[in-house]
Order: sequence, then C-alpha cells, then structure tokens
Amino acid sequence: MVDPMPSDSRLSRMLHVLLHMARHPGPMTSDTIARMLGTNPVVIRRTMAGLRDAGYVRSGKGHGGGWVIAADLEKVSLLDVHRAVGGPRLFAIGNEHANPDCAVEKVVNAALEDALAEAEALLVARLGSVSLAALARSFDARCGAHANQEGEVGPGRPLLHPRAAPADAGAQEDAGRTGAD
Repeated sequence: MVDPMPSDSRLSRMLHVLLHMARHPGPMTSDTIARMLGTNPVVIRRTMAGLRDAGYVRSGKGHGGGWVIAADLEKVSLLDVHRAVGGPRLFAIGNEHANPDCAVEKVVNAALEDALAEAEALLVARLGSVSLAALARSFDARCGAHANQEGEVGPGRPLLHPRAAPADAGAQEDAGRTGAD
C-alpha cells in the first residue's frame, strides 16, 4: 500500500548529517552532504541555513570551507533541530469545522483535540530530552565496535557516508563557490 501523504524527513536527514559532521575531522561541503543524501547541494544549503541561524553549525567559503558543528552537542536537542530546520507541525491530523453547531462534530473535535494535544506534548517532551550528544554516544556504542574491526568508523574516528566523496574532493569542487557553503 502506498502512503497517500509523504512524510517530511528533514529532521531525520539533518540528524543524520549532524552525526556525520560530529565524527568528521573537518568541514563537510554541501556537495558532499548532497551526495550522501542523494539530493541537490542547494537543498542542503537552504536546510543548513536554519541550523546556522540557530547557531548549531557554521559555514566557511572557498577551498577548505564547508559546514562544521558550532554548538555543544549536549545542549542541542532533537526538538531544537526540528525547529531549526523548519519542521512541519508534528501531527497533520485536523478537525472538521463545516458544521460548528453540530453536537456530533463538537464531541468528535474535542476528543481529537485532547488526544492530539496529549500526544504532541509527549512527543515534544521526548524530542526535547534527547541531545545530539546522546545520539552520537548511541552511534558509538552500536556501530563503533563493529566498524573499528574493519577500520572504518568509531568513537573519535571519521564517519563518512559511503555515497559521499572524500572531504578533499568536495572541498575542491566547492572552492570556486562564492556564497557561504
């Protein structure tokens, strides 16, 4: 069955990027991140701008430039990232207001509003309680031991997505770009 309403994956994708950045030894270019996510560098710059405006990342221009983490990962929550990337309302379910005098509509709307408010409060609290540092530690615990055996990634070691080019190649590609990466 095909989902009639596609989900918004900005939060998931940016958390993915931020964890890669946290384990990458230097700046990551928009081109490198775009290849990693299978999208366009313009989309990356537009989305990263929200994170930059919130002070979570910063960007450098020219050769050797790119995006780097600018905040303490312990102090940035999943909810902070959701808000910074302009995430949509947490729930798209809404009420019908075609017949505001209808008693059935009033009862249905009240029940839905209460349930949605309670669910949203729980989700906001949970997203607000998980830091980027906690995600990084979870990654380290889950993947570090296995990957270290293969010499790929782990605590304090570079983490570069297989679809992304080496950092030097991306930096060279972005060297001629005039805007902030």
